[in-house]
Amino acid sequence: MIRARPAPTFLAATLACIAPARAGDAFEGMAGPYGERLRYDEKGLSLTFPEPDVSLQIGGRLHIDAGGALFSRPGLPEAFPDHVAVRRSWIEPTLTIGRDWLIAFQYDFSDPVLPINDAFVAWKGLPDTIVTLGNMKVPLSLEWLQSNNDTLFVERSGANALVPERRFGVAVGRNGQAWTAVAGVFANAASNGIAGDGVAVGGRATVAPILEERETLHLGLAVIDRRRSRSDGAFSFSAPAGSALFERQLVDTGDLPDAARVTRLGAEFAYRRGPFLLQAEYIRAALQPFAGPGMATSVLGFQGGYVEAAWVLNGEGRGYTRAPQGGTTYATFKGVAVAEGQRVSRGGTGVFELAARYSAIDLDTRGFRGGLEQDVTLGLSWYPEPNLRLIANYVHGRVRPGDAQSETYGTAPFSVDTIIGRLQIYW
Repeated sequence: MIRARPAPTFLAATLACIAPARAGDAFEGMAGPYGERLRYDEKGLSLTFPEPDVSLQIGGRLHIDAGGALFSRPGLPEAFPDHVAVRRSWIEPTLTIGRDWLIAFQYDFSDPVLPINDAFVAWKGLPDTIVTLGNMKVPLSLEWLQSNNDTLFVERSGANALVPERRFGVAVGRNGQAWTAVAGVFANAASNGIAGDGVAVGGRATVAPILEERETLHLGLAVIDRRRSRSDGAFSFSAPAGSALFERQLVDTGDLPDAARVTRLGAEFAYRRGPFLLQAEYIRAALQPFAGPGMATSVLGFQGGYVEAAWVLNGEGRGYTRAPQGGTTYATFKGVAVAEGQRVSRGGTGVFELAARYSAIDLDTRGFRGGLEQDVTLGLSWYPEPNLRLIANYVHGRVRPGDAQSETYGTAPFSVDTIIGRLQIYW
């Protein structure tokens, strides 16, 4: 049974956009009365006007997950309420006006809680500078800033639980030959009405001491500091073990209504040489409660990190991009490219990628028990076409549940083995 179903119009658009990739042909219409042209290919549908210089690109993505999980301890509840679910069903129109303006919007039909993803206006009127206003990713974590189309595994690491979701704000980014810097001010998510989670200030800086066509060394630092009032909603951290199909989070702090200030620090490392990629991050979050009259506050510290590696078996390695079209996603690694002769529709075998990861998140601190989780993930991805990917992951997780999960999972440690697959279509 599928938990969430995309709208029929979205499915129709999905099937329409993958058809050219399978048929291997693109279509470009004749110029209209104003010089406009309609193009239809594996990247989706685009409409361009030469005067004025305007183009509309309609993209999207559809991620469908299927899998199962087995707990080591008997008596625990069923892991997955549904073994097949739509993870994402996005429609993504992007309007480009001349060289200086870009308007981007992403809507997820499968997410009733936070359906709005990117929704911003970007201005690029200054050299190597982007000013963005709207809903966007907060600039923290290389893994988070990378597109979910291009991450090495079905899900990001457990450490990603310490990274905030997209927020509404304003950000300014710049990039040089081998460096990037972006900073901004952020409120709550657009889907939540912007207000209700305080105000955050933060930024991220990266440098690439080695930046060549087949070799890249990436280093990055980021900090996000959020101040909250007593009227803001409850705060929490939680993480599943490698799959969004889990009905309940495996480690969870529960609601932390007394969070006055949350400061996150992140350190990044990545090295790419040809088809090989090594990537690692460490993230720490410090939560400071509100101080009562004459009372000292005790800061709660949570931490997480991962180390992962990938090897493209029969293709080029992942490219490195310094600047986005808009938003805060500077200095990230792109997805795997499929050469024309490697496409299954051209008689090829596609491109294969192997990956492995160790990740950990620790939500225990100063007598507070939110839980500890450590995961080892093995992954295989197959790219038969440029806009089609099939992923298979095996995740072995070791969990020590916290107090908020004790009624569900008890207090004794246990392990969980998960097999998860994904059909991923994107254009």
